[in-house]
Amino acid sequence: MAIITLTSDWGTKDHYVGAVKGTILRQLPEATIIDITHAIPPFDLNQAAFTIRNFYKNFPAGSIHILAVNTEASIRHPHTLVKYDGHWFIGADNGIFSLIFDDKPEMIIDLDVMQDSDYFTFPTRDVFAKVACHIAEGKPPEKLGHVKKEVLQKMAFKPVIQGDLIKGQVIYVDNYENAITNITETLFKSATRGRKFAITFRSATNRITRISKSYQDVAEGEMLALFSSSGYLEIAMNKGNAAGLLGLYLDQPVNIELT
Repeated sequence: MAIITLTSDWGTKDHYVGAVKGTILRQLPEATIIDITHAIPPFDLNQAAFTIRNFYKNFPAGSIHILAVNTEASIRHPHTLVKYDGHWFIGADNGIFSLIFDDKPEMIIDLDVMQDSDYFTFPTRDVFAKVACHIAEGKPPEKLGHVKKEVLQKMAFKPVIQGDLIKGQVIYVDNYENAITNITETLFKSATRGRKFAITFRSATNRITRISKSYQDVAEGEMLALFSSSGYLEIAMNKGNAAGLLGLYLDQPVNIELT
């Protein structure tokens, strides 16, 4: 049974989600369609990529993931099918694939699919749904277009180590207003090597000097730092809204001072 996931910036007020699901089910009634989220900020590739790279591995190999964010095609940003890590991804090649993947994809196909509508404003329904059904039915992906070697590269901001300082930033704020940074646990451990440290942000009074294992490690309302299930350093508050109360919004600098 085919598994097709949907990630979009549509919200749930309009008809878009239903139209795409109906189009898929009309072609492939036995498909299982999973809504990941439709609350990505409009056109925000970074937020979409963070979400996708942190959920897709939990699905079975062969799953098909529709990336319905900023989907308008152009000569520079063609509609594209990508196979990576045993999964299929469908979207516009506008940089989003490079933000999701750490390595070279197994297959990249620029799509040449005739759509059934004369309107070009809804490619998720008119192109991506058709492509997803083609793959789910086990048909050759090469028949959907032509193979190419690379996807468009879009560079995400990487943490920097300068002497005794790790410089990072907030890359995602979740529904609980936990602020997730781009500093990975692997980088943290390799840089600290058991040394004392202080995580700082916004003002000199905001200092965290230990890594917690859970939110309950501190009293209610106190701030803490831990490594989330995504593997990134997270600034949080036990039963509090860290981002709003501490001013930790997207792109806000978060540093780690080593001593």
